[in-house]
Amino acid sequence: MKVCRFKSGDSPVRLGLVTGDATVLDLTPAGLTTLHAVLEAADPVALLQQAARGSLPSFALEKITLCAPVERQEVWAAGVTYLRSKTARMEESDFSATAYDRVYAAARPEIFFKALAEKVAAGGEPVGIRRDARWSVPEPELALVLNSRGQVVGCTIGNDMSSRDIEGENLLYLPQAKVYDRSCALGPWITLGVTEADARGWTIAIVIQRGGQRVFAGETSVGQIKRSFAELADYLCRSQSFPHGAVLLTGTGVVPPDSFTLQAGDVVEIAISGIGMLRNTVVVV
Repeated sequence: MKVCRFKSGDSPVRLGLVTGDATVLDLTPAGLTTLHAVLEAADPVALLQQAARGSLPSFALEKITLCAPVERQEVWAAGVTYLRSKTARMEESDFSATAYDRVYAAARPEIFFKALAEKVAAGGEPVGIRRDARWSVPEPELALVLNSRGQVVGCTIGNDMSSRDIEGENLLYLPQAKVYDRSCALGPWITLGVTEADARGWTIAIVIQRGGQRVFAGETSVGQIKRSFAELADYLCRSQSFPHGAVLLTGTGVVPPDSFTLQAGDVVEIAISGIGMLRNTVVVV
């Protein structure tokens, strides 16, 4: 099942259930007004199924505006979880090569803070590249949605925008390379009730267009993520709590060539089978 946050005209943000015929059921009359209420339920899918049995207002998907599927959840990210990502990070910096190699093989994953909910871009909203960076890329990723108990209850699509030249200069610059205005996009909704085994059969594809022409495309499989979802969630939740839940990006396995950098006006489309598509236009921040 797919749950979203949406607006219709000037209305407040509502919670919706995305159906197979490109319509969204407004869950407000069923008393469901926040993602938190759904994600904290003992069985979110059963809760939505029960709500859908009632008479709910419906909206055509094309007539509404989808909002980022986060409220007060913190967004974190795991790095170097794909072999391709490890190789790319080692190539971008001789200085840090050994560190990336060790992270890929280590028991403890790399996990870092990415964004507050209010800084997350929704599908259709701009994503940013730093004005002081020379080498900027999108990173298409599966994002795990966790409740306050640290349980993975859903998945969405994430774009972990990165300044590779800043990260490559020195590992201590990682926060500047990863955390800035419009550096994270999530959407278009959250898919609930999926097992890790099912998700590992999904593909992640990215297409970047410039002036209407395709300038990069790539694809990988969720199954190539080295670490289990439970392991990543466990390390994220060690020695800290998330009363509102969290979103955890799981790393990227699609890396543009070293000669490529994003430009203002580029359109980034990330599709994950089983979820949908996240589309954003690039701006300089």
